[in-house]
Amino acid sequence: QVQLVESGGGLVQAGGSLRLSCVASGRTFSWYDMNWFRQAPEKGREFVASISRSGDSTSYGDPVKGRFTISRDNAKNTVYLQMNSLKPEDTAVYYCNAVSVYTAVDYWGQGTQVTVSS
Repeated sequence: QVQLVESGGGLVQAGGSLRLSCVASGRTFSWYDMNWFRQAPEKGREFVASISRSGDSTSYGDPVKGRFTISRDNAKNTVYLQMNSLKPEDTAVYYCNAVSVYTAVDYWGQGTQVTVSS
């Protein structure tokens, strides 16, 4: 079992920045590829970014490419999402997701709200 706790969300003006954090506990963090997803009101969950277990491979959803950066610190069991040049359409609940590289079992955090005002 893996527990994921997100933090760092809040209210920010358009053009501003936020950094989200997700701390994992319960299993060896480096066994997991890590992802960020988001869900806006009345919309489905959307892929934001992913990072491999070692951190040497990342990918991003088209809406956030060039503005968001995913990173991880395996020594701190933490994955980050640096969000720059935020837009009102980035408003959503952001979720951390861990996927085991061995079993493909995945875990989700409770989410953190990001609100971008225009």
